Amino acid sequence: MGAIFDAIHHKLTDAFAPDRLEIVNDSDRHAGHGGANATGETHFNVLIEAQAFAGANKVARQRMVYRALAEELAGPVHALSVKALAPGEA
Repeated sequence: MGAIFDAIHHKLTDAFAPDRLEIVNDSDRHAGHGGANATGETHFNVLIEAQAFAGANKVARQRMVYRALAEELAGPVHALSVKALAPGEA
């Protein structure tokens, strides 16, 4: 795991106290594409399940995650795929 991965994990854990958090660094699949760089930490997929998302629609949930990761999205992270769930959702 790298520094960006660790920052994403730490910030999402602090912001949402998730029941489930899966982060996949998908950067290797994008080598040579726009936004990719030598750090190897530019593209991520996140699955997060937390009570904080209960009652919020999909767009609101993604905005919540984007706010928590604003610093990463403004710089080193080029692409972030988010699946945000409330407990019990699939």
